[in-house]
Amino acid sequence: MSLLRTVAVALVIALVGPVPARAADPAADRIQTFYNSLLDMMKRGPQLGMQGRYHAIEPAVDATFDVPAMIQFIVGPTWSAMKPGDQTALIAAFGRMTVASYAANFSSYSGEQFNVDPNVQQRGQDKFVQTTLVPKGEKPVPLMYRMRQSSAGGNWKVVDVFLNGYVSTLSMRRSDFAATLASGGAPALIAKINQISDGLLSGGAKPSQ
Repeated sequence: MSLLRTVAVALVIALVGPVPARAADPAADRIQTFYNSLLDMMKRGPQLGMQGRYHAIEPAVDATFDVPAMIQFIVGPTWSAMKPGDQTALIAAFGRMTVASYAANFSSYSGEQFNVDPNVQQRGQDKFVQTTLVPKGEKPVPLMYRMRQSSAGGNWKVVDVFLNGYVSTLSMRRSDFAATLASGGAPALIAKINQISDGLLSGGAKPSQ
């Protein structure tokens, strides 16, 4: 670079300042923070044990997932007709199952990577964060998070997760739980979800969100 050009560039920087880096999207940042917590839990997984992993990842799940919105979608139109006590119990049961699922399915670390695409898509009020789980020596798994600003605090939280980029986990659970809800209402669904959680906590494993 010539002396004249060097001086010109220096003058431009002095006048306008350095070009600021693009701020990270808050929705993508939320998922990256969750993945950091998940990886930390996995790396300490064998030492923590099942209960230790559950308590380690629970705060990150609470901060990342809009559990009340998710269980309302799963229940569907009958949610508004349920007793407040049943609604509260369903939220607690689904939250417990979500935490147990991560604690059971990500019990150790073997070189897995979680990549978050910073190019977040916005559709209406929702943002879609594309990520990829890269298991060691296996085919990458696309995971897309649908996120919405929560009414409490305005933080971006997950309201659905799409496996392979298009399969809604909440739609699958809504289908899985429909018969239980139709036959036994909220009490039966609460019992069903808690039964799944008990199985996970005792050593079983099912696909996580």
